[in-house]
Amino acid sequence: MTKGHVQITETILRDAHQSLLATRMRTEDMLCVAEKLDQVGYFSLEAWGGATFDTALRYLEECPWERLRSLRVRVRKTPLQMLLRGQNLLGYTHYPDDVVEAFVKYAVQDGIRVIRIFDALNDVRNMRTAIAATLESGAHAQGTICYTTSPVHNIDYFVKVAEELVAEGVNSICIKDMAGLIDPYSAEKLVKQLKANFNVPISLHTHYTSGMGSMAYLKAIEAGVDIVDTALSSLAMGSSQPPTEPLVAALKGTEYDTGLDLNLLTEINRHFAKVREQVRERHTEVKLSLGVNTEILTYQVPGGMLSNLRSQLEQQGLSDRLQDVFEEIPRVRADLGYPPLVTPMSQIVGTQAVLNVIAGARYAMCSKEIRDYVRGLYGRSPAPISDEIRKQIIGDEEVFTGRPADLLEPGLDKARDAVKEYARQEQDILSYVLFPNEARNFFEKRAARG
Repeated sequence: MTKGHVQITETILRDAHQSLLATRMRTEDMLCVAEKLDQVGYFSLEAWGGATFDTALRYLEECPWERLRSLRVRVRKTPLQMLLRGQNLLGYTHYPDDVVEAFVKYAVQDGIRVIRIFDALNDVRNMRTAIAATLESGAHAQGTICYTTSPVHNIDYFVKVAEELVAEGVNSICIKDMAGLIDPYSAEKLVKQLKANFNVPISLHTHYTSGMGSMAYLKAIEAGVDIVDTALSSLAMGSSQPPTEPLVAALKGTEYDTGLDLNLLTEINRHFAKVREQVRERHTEVKLSLGVNTEILTYQVPGGMLSNLRSQLEQQGLSDRLQDVFEEIPRVRADLGYPPLVTPMSQIVGTQAVLNVIAGARYAMCSKEIRDYVRGLYGRSPAPISDEIRKQIIGDEEVFTGRPADLLEPGLDKARDAVKEYARQEQDILSYVLFPNEARNFFEKRAARG
């Protein structure tokens, strides 16, 4: 990488449509333009992971592994990248080590070259198995710091997480700002500190939700960041990433020039502008929201979490209580030791805030997930949970302080038996482990189609 030259990870095939179109883009919408995307010269194309796996099975009746293989055939030069939730893989719970190792092995075998691995609590113990499996498979392991703001999340904290990741052997570090909270000067400071401390490439990922994304990228680039995540403009901004084309244009002719061709980007973007309208016609429930939401700076509610909260309250006939829930979220988060609001912690904190508002009493009703979190079954909270809050939620139960996955029995053989009549490939067994109901429904329909 030449000095100053900035590289781009394009998110149009994963995070962009996950953020704005509820992950409803089909494989065929991607394949017809995949070869052109490959010509651009991106650092990587984020095309898999996150919610793409679940929605392919659940809503699109597609095999996510087939999507990956089809893309790999057409994208030969640019590394395909995925997002992996550490020990949670692509689900919402911890999976045994044998499942994590097999999943990573087949993801790499089917075409993934860069795996961005994160843990919702920045507990590196929950990333260790996935990092080791990625390195063993010969892919690029990108260790991730989930960025958030709180009394305990400061530059020293983030540097310490990065130190642990580098000790695990990661090839690069990503600052993952899932809520769009990072401001330009914090981005500059954090990037400078990471560049001074570690000799690995640094990547910055943010969302445009608060309106600060492009400004944060510019300051991070001046501070020496190596890679930034952007989305082609037809699926950028709002709760998606900052747009690709304006950044390429802004850096042209400077020492940070990306070297990307704006004419080619414009041509590809026209295709996705059409796809966006087609997806919205097919899925009328998808609401496109491109505006800036500055309330996120106060309540830290990411875009996906916001839509979940709205629907939870609508189901209870309590839409008018949304503001009360907004105000309860930071209180619940403080009680729980300031977890970053990213999957699955955003769901756990959001659901508990709703329960507290509905009950009119704090922690009178508790979800199973929040109990498990306080028991230590998700990992180590960023700050300690007070005895008073712990007692309110789990009474005098013991708290587990080890690595949560150490409590799990191997899971592959049991799943293989459960789904042997439908499985056509080893990857089907992994689909079933992650999403048993959705995978079984998909397998049954696939068998019926012959």
